[in-house]
Amino acid sequence: MPDLLALSARYIDENVHDNPGLSNRVSTQLSEIADNIALVEAFSHVVAFRTGDGLVLFDTSLEAYANGVLTELRRWSKEPVSTVAFTHGHVDHVGGMDAVLQEAAAAGARRPRIVGHENIAPRFKRYKATNGYNAIINMRQFAPSRRISANPTGLATRGRFGPSVYHEPDTTFRDRLEIRVGDTRFDLRHAVGETDDHLWAWIPEHRAICAGDFVIWVFPNAGNPQKVQRYPLEWAQALREMAALEPELLLPAHGLPVGGRERIRGMLDTMASALELLVRQTVDMMNAGARLDDIIHSVTVPAEYLARPYMRPLYDEPEFVIHNVWRLYGGWYDGNPARLKPARDAALAVELANLAGGIAVLTRRAGELADRGDFRLACHLAEIAVQAEPDSRAAHAVRRDVYAARARSEASLMAKGIFGHAARESETKAGEPEKS
Repeated sequence: MPDLLALSARYIDENVHDNPGLSNRVSTQLSEIADNIALVEAFSHVVAFRTGDGLVLFDTSLEAYANGVLTELRRWSKEPVSTVAFTHGHVDHVGGMDAVLQEAAAAGARRPRIVGHENIAPRFKRYKATNGYNAIINMRQFAPSRRISANPTGLATRGRFGPSVYHEPDTTFRDRLEIRVGDTRFDLRHAVGETDDHLWAWIPEHRAICAGDFVIWVFPNAGNPQKVQRYPLEWAQALREMAALEPELLLPAHGLPVGGRERIRGMLDTMASALELLVRQTVDMMNAGARLDDIIHSVTVPAEYLARPYMRPLYDEPEFVIHNVWRLYGGWYDGNPARLKPARDAALAVELANLAGGIAVLTRRAGELADRGDFRLACHLAEIAVQAEPDSRAAHAVRRDVYAARARSEASLMAKGIFGHAARESETKAGEPEKS
């Protein structure tokens, strides 16, 4: 069993990382982090506190991981589950709740209490209303290459998004709630960041913080092009509030737990500073009358921030956060009046293809641009070509190659997922590539 605190200390102190990919292991392996505190690594982790009057769990991971999580917990403690706190309503945090309830019922134990923010129930209602959309975007986001199953995570199953049963919290709160189980106090605090229903918890007896998705060991997921509004400045404020408590143990829902007051303070400060910088620069340019196009090609995060082992842009990335800042403070109009009430994409594509002299000119140029690494322009031209002639196998073959190359060149899972999906779309329409 790895020493997770020692591993995170080495990564942070030496500014290194052994793994080129995500830090989040999904082994369902339990590690005892401190006396009476355990963490089970899964798609989202489950943090458990042994109180003497029942276990308190933060999150339950995905439905597909729930039985493995419970097996590991029972090797560590026979205490029944007293309370489950949902850090927020994302399905990878709440999906295992049904298994927890079934275990309690089978053992004749008291039904565990579910605690969460008052916005979790409206989130579940929205998920049910947008089930098809969420199933589609999660399969696209988490399948960045055709070598990966279309559903590697269990986030969507046979067209259904989320768990088979959504269990709403029994106890909800708006701003702050303190609960006590045994001799342990849990100070639950609401903050918006990745979601509007998020809580984080201060456990003073352990000088520990359960951070949920406020800490995920990659660049903060405050952009996410396929999901609803994120709140980067408020996210930074929550991190500042955590740091002010001078915690000695940080327990995130993804990635590694972290020990040591100064180490945690530095980590939280770096994350908050990066988000604050993005917001400040973006809003300053908005106030000066800049278009979104100018901002996304101008605002950056210092490279030394992104080089930190817990800040690598491997899931979300700063450019996507800028879009969310614009959407939050400025709406959906991007400053280009031609896009206020635009022509259909296909109509514009046909016109541009005619002006260029046909789609063969566009596809040839797209290939040239891709060969020299200018994927932004290459994708535009390849996209125009297939929209102008949707049945052209030749155009789809170029689009496939351009997007596949771009997906390989990208760092973030979100970019890889969308570009990889586009490549697979055109691969189907282009037919089998000719053998050389």
